[in-house]
This record gives sequence, C-alpha cells and structure tokens, in this order.
Amino acid sequence: MRLPKIIYLNGLALLLALMFTSMAQARVYLDITAPEFRKVPFAVPYFSDINKPGKIDKSDLDMTDLLSNALEFHGFISVVPPERYDGSKNTDWLKLGVDYAIITDYKTSGDTISFEFRLIDISEGKILFGKRYKGSQDIKDKMILRFCDEVIFQLTGERGISLSNIAFSSEVSGGFKEIFVADVLGRDIKQITGHKALAVSPKFSPDGKMLAYTSYHPGNPNLYITNWQEAKTTRAISRFPGLNLSPAWSPDGTTMVITLSKDDNPDLYLINNEGVVLNRLTKDTGINVSPSWSPDGKNITFVSDRSGNPQIYIMNVKTKAVKRITFQGNDNTEPSWSPNGEWIAYSGLYEGRYQIFIIKPEGGQPLQLTWQRDDHESPSWSPDSRQIVFTRHHKNNREICTIFRNGTGFRTLFHIQGDQSTPEWSTRMN
Repeated sequence: MRLPKIIYLNGLALLLALMFTSMAQARVYLDITAPEFRKVPFAVPYFSDINKPGKIDKSDLDMTDLLSNALEFHGFISVVPPERYDGSKNTDWLKLGVDYAIITDYKTSGDTISFEFRLIDISEGKILFGKRYKGSQDIKDKMILRFCDEVIFQLTGERGISLSNIAFSSEVSGGFKEIFVADVLGRDIKQITGHKALAVSPKFSPDGKMLAYTSYHPGNPNLYITNWQEAKTTRAISRFPGLNLSPAWSPDGTTMVITLSKDDNPDLYLINNEGVVLNRLTKDTGINVSPSWSPDGKNITFVSDRSGNPQIYIMNVKTKAVKRITFQGNDNTEPSWSPNGEWIAYSGLYEGRYQIFIIKPEGGQPLQLTWQRDDHESPSWSPDSRQIVFTRHHKNNREICTIFRNGTGFRTLFHIQGDQSTPEWSTRMN
C-alpha cells in the first residue's frame, strides 16, 4: 500500500514522555519575554540510523543541522555545536552545560522513514517528552520541523513557527519583479509569478494556501490571487481602472479590504474573493491605504493623510468609526496587526530614516525597534507574534530581515541576488 504524503500523527505519539507528579499539575513554561532571560543551551547530537549503529553520514549531519537551525531560529535557544562533543549521545550533558538534549533515532524502509525523538531535561535527569513520526522520505524535513515546533510548545506553551513561510517581491533577470515564497530558514525559495512586470505586496490567506498580490503587467495595477502551492493559473479578482492595491484578507478568509481609486480618490473597499465590492469603508477623507485586520475581525488599521500627513488609524468595520493612534512623527505608514492582537507594527520616519515601531492598538507611546541608519519598511508579524519581518534598504540594496519584538536579534534572512521587498509572514502550515 502506497504511503500518502502526510505525517501520520494519530496513534503514533511515542509514550516516552514522563508525566509530572499529578496530571492536574500545571506546566511551568519559560518566560522568554523577561528582560533578564538568557538563551537556553541545547544539545542536538547527530541523528542516528538504527540500522547503521555508529555510522554517521552526510544525511545525518544535514538533518541534525536542520533541527538545530530551526530551534535557534526561535531566538531563545542556543545549540552547542555537536563537534564539541563529537556529536555523541553518550555525553556528560551536565559537564557540557546544557539544559536540554534531543536524542533522535530513525530507520528507513524503502521510501518510508520513521523517527523517534526524545527531549531530555538534563537538570531533572528525565525524558520530558517523546514523539514518533512516520512518513515518506520526501517529507522528512517537515517531520523534523514539526518536532521542533513541539519542543517550542513544551517550553513556552505556544507552538513554534518552523513550518511557516515568507512571501516577498524580488528582482529577476530583465529588471522585473516577481513574487516568491520561501520557508523561514531560506532553504526552499520558489518563484510564484512570471508576469515579467512589477508584482508587489503579496498577502497570504489565513490558511496560508492562497496569495493575493498586485501586478502591473497589463498596464494597470490589478489585484490577483493564486494557489501558490499547486502552481495553478493566477486569476485577476480586481481590475478596476486605477489602483487595485494592498490586499488584506479578513481573518475568516472570505473577504478582503483593498485600496481602489476607481472613484478618483484612493479609498478602502471591502470585496469578496471574486472581486465584488461589498462596502466602501472610506470616502474622500484623504488618501487611505495599507489596511491590516485585527485578529478578531472587528477592526482594521490603515494609513490616511486626512490630518495632513500619513498617520495610523483604526476603524471599526461595522460602524466605520475611526480613531487615530499615532501622533509622534509626521510620516507613519504600513501598519501590521500582530496575530495575538496586542501590537501594531509600522514604519515611521525618524531623523530622516524609516524605522520599525510597535504601538498598542489603543495608542500611547510607540516603541522603536530598529536604529540603523537605513530605511526599514513593510513590517509583517510572525504567527507567534514574537518576530517581525521587514525590508531593509542598505547600501543601495533591499533585503528581507527580521527582528524580535523586544528589538533584539536583527538578522538578514535570505542571501539572494537582486532587491527584495514587501515581505509577508504566513500562518503556521501543516
């Protein structure tokens, strides 16, 4: 019987996780947002093929690196290089100074691979939990990343983001810009569009399967939608004369808010996924662009220059009541509402450069996250609301970078040719 390309989880959980004294006892999670928090040292010994004891090949090293990199991507874990202890599972972990170790054994049978993972709490001297995964060889990376996200959940109470993706616009040969999607570790970068024109501002649907974006290839900035995973034909859903910009999916995935200039002034409209206008949300009150939904679907945040310069506003979609939340600076743009609803990230002009700020939805004093003498634009939140991806304009190049919500961990994600811009972080994928 051929094995379907899914990860078989039901009934395959490894019953190795030792229970606490009482099943009713609450788990104590790491507070990784505490100012004094230090990174948790991990050991990830080399993956080991049960059928080849004592033999480590390149595939084992690659899988070990994948899990290590995925753990460190979350920002609060540091993995001790396995070269320091020869990657051996028979190591004095206390002497090595690690808090947790992950032991991985696997076996293959034809096109099938089976993993057995164990997370060991070194200070307690016990297995914290274990998992078994079984699937086809071509999804082995997905199984490893799924376990990584389970580890993050065990430590923090929230599942990790290893299985999320980032969409962005990137230059290609010929001077065009097309839409790309990459996993967060930058190992699998795919070109999604081939319009041979300017394609920008990709936005994932709430389930992460669809992409909406704007392309100028017909000579007008029209809005398109595509199933990026299945490489199906892209279809236009909004091609009114003038602007069809900045799509923002509603949390239930049934509607979008976009900017249209079909009635002269750039205003916000609510449309369905077929492009039918359901409601006009703003009318002739300055330029209104860059909408982003609140997680509960009741409000949107957007940019308007109705006060004389671009500022961030919040609108109740049902009543259309609007309030301004930014008052510091005279150019604040591109708001992005965090998935947990607690923050709005945006790009604000400060001392001649655009920097990333975050502010509470009710307003108040914004927090500045970036400080380099570069422009930082187009912020988008990770699905756990702990990181922000954005475009950095540095030395005449535009690149995709991330930073943690507390302003630490600045890094460039992808090292590819050409300029990259307008990144968008997906939800967690299965």
